[in-house]
Amino acid sequence: MTSTAPASGTAAAADPDADTDADTAADRSAAAPGSSPWQLARRELRRRPAVRVSLCIVLLFVLMAVGAPWLGALGGWSPHEFDKSAVDPYLGGQPLGALGGISPEHWLGVEPVTGRDLYARVVHGAQVSLLIAFAATAIVVLAGTAAGIAAGYFGGRTDTVLSRLMDLTMSFPSLIFMIALLSVAKDVNRIVLMTAVIGIFGWPGIARVVRGQTLSLKHREYVDAARVGGAGPWRILTREILPGVAGPVIAYTTLLIPGMISTEAALSYLGVGVRPPTPSWGQMIAESVAYYETDPMYFVIPSVFLFLAVLAFTLLGDALRDILDPRGGRT
Repeated sequence: MTSTAPASGTAAAADPDADTDADTAADRSAAAPGSSPWQLARRELRRRPAVRVSLCIVLLFVLMAVGAPWLGALGGWSPHEFDKSAVDPYLGGQPLGALGGISPEHWLGVEPVTGRDLYARVVHGAQVSLLIAFAATAIVVLAGTAAGIAAGYFGGRTDTVLSRLMDLTMSFPSLIFMIALLSVAKDVNRIVLMTAVIGIFGWPGIARVVRGQTLSLKHREYVDAARVGGAGPWRILTREILPGVAGPVIAYTTLLIPGMISTEAALSYLGVGVRPPTPSWGQMIAESVAYYETDPMYFVIPSVFLFLAVLAFTLLGDALRDILDPRGGRT
């Protein structure tokens, strides 16, 4: 009996990390049940340096898009203003100076031939690209979440009709239809049309995710208790089901945005998206292809901004998916 206590004390002293690991696991298990998706995401994102950098880049692009008129004015040039003194007319309109005409007057250089300021066009291009991406994502998330919850909760004919509509929309050649529709539509607001077209074809993916989550939640005890207590379908859907699917929806939303940015850039690159003189990253990349040998900076600058935006949103979305929807991330 006298040797038992020292032995256990020696074992505890030999493995001091065991108590720490147990306390950490206990703290996580105690904190997790009462944590909202945003609290859980905030706590976990603080532990990931790469994600913090991505979040800073995302916030920087958002501020750039919101403050484009003021940020563009800092350079002293409008995105549509020509500066013939910045290009050489005897060399086919090539920018004067090194690195595409980068100078104190033109912080990121100028476009060949026109002399338009690249800094102003990139900043205003961020506004156009992110506006279309965010607006299209909002349409996709709202429509997909509503359809997924309705199909999963009500079942029966509602589920059948909505599920077949999802299958039909996903099987449709959406990219070809987008190109054809945007090519035919002439005298319309291109930003509104692109937002609507991209949003119409994007909702079935998130609707399937929400439908699966709703099917697993509608028979939970707290949902049955609300139903027995006299709560109507609208109250159950908004108070019981919707908070349960919020985590996957938030993660899916963040992953949608880089795809929307790439889609807008691809359509503008193909010449059926945003029309000149409205600046867009995809449009600028398309125009720079003719000058990539003589003025590579004209191609590099909008490409770098597009790459950083897509990469930052993708990394942030992957992290949120791992935190808020771990089962979906593994499958």
